[in-house]
Amino acid sequence: MAHTQPHVRNPKLWVPSLYLAQGLPFFAVAIVANQMFKSMGVPNDEINHWTALIGFAWVFKPLWSPFLELASSKKLVVVGFQLLGGLCLGGVALALHAPFWFAACIAMLALVAIASATHDIACDGLYIASLTEKGQAAYAGWTGTFFNAGKFFTTGALLLLAGRLEKSIGVVPAWTACFAILAAIMVALALYNSWVLPPARNTAGADTNAAAIARTLWQVIVEYFRKPGIWVSILFIILFRAGEAQVQSIGPLFLREARNLGGLGLSTTEVGAVYGTVGTVAFIVGSVAGGYFTSWLSLKRAILWLILALNLPNLAFYFLATWLPTDLTVIGAALSLEMFGYGFGFVGLILYMMQVVAPGKYQTAHYAFSTGIMQLGFVLFKLVSGDIQIALGYQHFFVWVMLSALPVAVLSQLIPMSARPQPDAHSDAQPDGQSARAATAE
Repeated sequence: MAHTQPHVRNPKLWVPSLYLAQGLPFFAVAIVANQMFKSMGVPNDEINHWTALIGFAWVFKPLWSPFLELASSKKLVVVGFQLLGGLCLGGVALALHAPFWFAACIAMLALVAIASATHDIACDGLYIASLTEKGQAAYAGWTGTFFNAGKFFTTGALLLLAGRLEKSIGVVPAWTACFAILAAIMVALALYNSWVLPPARNTAGADTNAAAIARTLWQVIVEYFRKPGIWVSILFIILFRAGEAQVQSIGPLFLREARNLGGLGLSTTEVGAVYGTVGTVAFIVGSVAGGYFTSWLSLKRAILWLILALNLPNLAFYFLATWLPTDLTVIGAALSLEMFGYGFGFVGLILYMMQVVAPGKYQTAHYAFSTGIMQLGFVLFKLVSGDIQIALGYQHFFVWVMLSALPVAVLSQLIPMSARPQPDAHSDAQPDGQSARAATAE
């Protein structure tokens, strides 16, 4: 059990700033960068190829997470990577003015992603180490709220600002200003957190060195792939996001696409209004509702309904691509339905990883590996989504998206929805939900 460390300031002073700093760079890479590249005229396939590759930072972060224990404290890692992330976001603003601006932006965004993924690990570790179990439960809602506050700001307020600046000062200056603002906020958060965060010192054992950590990591990996039925579970985790990953990748670009090319022709400002605000609220409400629904029905009985909830609302995009409405209220309502279903259904994958895959000797580490595989599924489908959309057109692409959900729906009825018996089935710690939170928002 974690114990509160002495001289820890009131969590109300540091939990919000800690998790806001987790959300801002994630959404800057996952969503804002896509909108910036769309404004700069980059084709959909190139946007998704490169931003998908950047997403591998969150896939592989479990591999280097144990080595962060070599730092003197989790606070040092958290503040250091917040500062690095802020500087790299400022680097994006500068890269926009380089002759090779696209390659420079991708390089800087990759550094932001690595800093953000590493920060996630230390951020969650600091939270767990600095609070008692009662405190962890009490502030769990705060962590999700302020992580999603990062989404409100980046995909709502920042896109609204970008849209207005695009019209008044031009596209490149507009996005330069937006990424400079993000950089300034991250640096300010790093400075504030350097004062307010509890130290969360790492306990250095006699055998704590890189070689010992590498041996333990190898054992954790071997044990993960020895779990009964693990390859079927991995297939299920990857396929779960097949439709949703493609919609989340192409949907916002479809909203921006010119109407004569099959899109809705919305401005950056309008996308921020309908996707970053109303859509985010619908996602949060859906997530809460999905949790209560699964708790009431059990994962085994709820899983098919959760998969349907995740994928059937994608009909909203088929509707939008077929009828091409111009009324923002209609568009906002359709997107809210889709985002509610996304939040509601995604709970099924989180609980599957927690309750079916993770249990055992290395429960926390194996949950982290499962979230990496979940992110791998997202990245793989995002990687090909632009090519498929260009080949099929928007209307047929959204039909393909719904068909992509059929394999996981069938598989969900054929595989166990409870942990299989295994030797040494005891837990080293309860899995925390924070590492999943970044994946859910992309």
